[in-house]
Amino acid sequence: MKGLVARVAVQNVAYHFDELYSYAVPEGVVPQVGERCMVPFGKGDSARQAVIIELNEKTGDEELKELGAILDSAPLFNEKMIRLALFMKERTFCTVYDALRTMLPGLSHKPNDVTVKMVRLKDGILPKCTEKQLSVVDALKNIEGEVSVKELCYFTGVTPAVVEALHKKDVVEYYEKEVFRRPYNEQITDASDIDLTESQQNAFDNLKHQFENGGGTSLLFGVTGSGKTQVYLRLIDEVEKTGKGIIVMVPEISLTPQTLRIFHRRYGDKVAVFHSGLSDGERLDEWKRVKQGLATIVVGTRSAVFAPFENLGLVIIDEEQEHTYKSEQSPRYHARDIAKYRCAEDKALLVLASATPSFESYMSAKNGKYSLCVLKDRFGQAELPDVETVDMCKERFDGNKNDISRALLTALTENLDAGHQSIVLINRRGYNTYAACDSCGEVVMCPNCSISLTYHRHNNRLMCHYCGYSIPFTTKCPECGADDVHYTGAGTQRFEEELERLLPGARILRMDADTTMQKFSYEEKLTAFRNGEYDIMVGTQMVAKGLDFENVTLVGVLSADQQLFSDDYKSMETTFDLLTQVIGRAGRGKYPGKAIIQTIQPQHDVIQLASTQNFEDFFDTEIIMRKACVFPPYCNLCTISFQGVKEERVLKSSINFLNDLRAKAEGEYSDLKLIVLGPMPERVVKISNKYRHRLIIKCVNNKRFRQMLSELLFDFAKNKENSGVNAIPDIT
Repeated sequence: MKGLVARVAVQNVAYHFDELYSYAVPEGVVPQVGERCMVPFGKGDSARQAVIIELNEKTGDEELKELGAILDSAPLFNEKMIRLALFMKERTFCTVYDALRTMLPGLSHKPNDVTVKMVRLKDGILPKCTEKQLSVVDALKNIEGEVSVKELCYFTGVTPAVVEALHKKDVVEYYEKEVFRRPYNEQITDASDIDLTESQQNAFDNLKHQFENGGGTSLLFGVTGSGKTQVYLRLIDEVEKTGKGIIVMVPEISLTPQTLRIFHRRYGDKVAVFHSGLSDGERLDEWKRVKQGLATIVVGTRSAVFAPFENLGLVIIDEEQEHTYKSEQSPRYHARDIAKYRCAEDKALLVLASATPSFESYMSAKNGKYSLCVLKDRFGQAELPDVETVDMCKERFDGNKNDISRALLTALTENLDAGHQSIVLINRRGYNTYAACDSCGEVVMCPNCSISLTYHRHNNRLMCHYCGYSIPFTTKCPECGADDVHYTGAGTQRFEEELERLLPGARILRMDADTTMQKFSYEEKLTAFRNGEYDIMVGTQMVAKGLDFENVTLVGVLSADQQLFSDDYKSMETTFDLLTQVIGRAGRGKYPGKAIIQTIQPQHDVIQLASTQNFEDFFDTEIIMRKACVFPPYCNLCTISFQGVKEERVLKSSINFLNDLRAKAEGEYSDLKLIVLGPMPERVVKISNKYRHRLIIKCVNNKRFRQMLSELLFDFAKNKENSGVNAIPDIT
């Protein structure tokens, strides 16, 4: 008998060495596809962890190394998840193991299970027992369901020694029960019927019909505050009745608490949570609850798209245009692409929702590739806020030296007097964002990154927002030694201080990456704001989207044109999105809202169109530029990033790649239409002591292009001239 051969995906293998490696299954070992195992790997037979992908009968006489220990008692991955991993490898140029690692929290080091010692009566004749022992026996007879030793001792007032004595007499037996680490306490408090407006009902009916007829993709396009969530909930009610799994994604952890609050009130313990703010143990246990069918609804950020449902029915991606749905680390997947793949496999419905959808999604809806549901009006009596733009050049000319305009200060004061709350957006954190010597002109830079340090007043240090390097506050120039370092530029910390000075007595909450580092800090701060413990919330873009506070009637936007003139082709879209979303935080309840936008470009088309929430006109204008310049959605962009510690080697390697690309594009792949830009330095050329150059390819992301790119990456890795330099592809 020739036996079995296991083909496995091995941990820590470079992309150009990644394949399914074959190992002989030892006699007496019964492996299963989807289980982890140990394998001897490489010339030195170092022990590596791997996942079994295939099991086949041995057909040849080839001598194979033997499979090592099986690490799991049951498969972690089913066939659907393995197919998804292979899909991710082909689309994102990652290894199969890395794709699987992304799906399962802590795959490489699996956190320990948590168990509780349980106790139950055994059958048989009861021997002579003490009074306390008899009380335990009586309690066990009367207890319905399971009981832990700790609970039993609590109910009967005895010590564990009494239970142990019964165990020695063979009256009771112990057993272990796994318990799940739960990050939230869930209970249903509001499962009432949801009344929909006519437009909401139309959207719901269309989505329900699409779900019942094979799924597909739909864009739910509704102005801010139009009640998209009510449509979601009604749709989820219907899908849940079928027993199919449901995934609801939000773009940032900051939005998870508010969404969870809504879902926990309606669905209680049926909800599982997936996001990076949980511990490894909590994430694994939430994953297990879904895997075991104990939770049918998953709410979370990007990683929620991998929730292990056997039969997926519905995926909702809220604020689908957000860049956070795209992973910046390998595997460089977009959650929307994974959701499309999974929905297609299970004939499920994918709902993309936004007031400012991505150009790719909106064009797909206009072209009929997606269905389109539109909510044009705000829900209930709420109306879109009045918007005022303030010319900060004129403010300076008129003598206002503050960063807050007179109009915004007056509005904040009036809002305080009325007992209403306000949100102020400034999309830079820190106190001062720029430090330079007035004597020699030298900018205080991070030694590891080509970026200036940002001053943070709360810890009195200058910090790099890329690598974390920091130094104590100083006015001494590191270059010339003069005591003449001058600090300029403003971030959230300085605006917080300025608001405290201008509005004494106002209770101000700052929300940025510095104040929300600790676990559950988002929840605690947003709950405090909701409960009226603060008057003004000032923060970065985490305060701009998805938040719904009835008492917020004023929104202020500082430096609204900050991103308008960057070299990113999406700069106009990003600015329009941010402004539209933050304006939409005001007046969402029974009180009318107002927004004040501070800018040096008050007549700019983007600012004017965002003020009126006119996405359609903005799209019609911007899409002309996209087509003329051949930018998405008229192409895909493939960026190849070259990274290494020696800049000259990085540049040389990027040119080598370009030459190889030119040869293939002029030869066997001459049928591909490509526009190649670069190589060129990245915007921030050095991060963490690694230099970075990039090459951009405008292309169509089809199988043939990906085949060419894969060959280029293999050839690049084999070329010794490129040693020490990584080529990292990313396709959008």
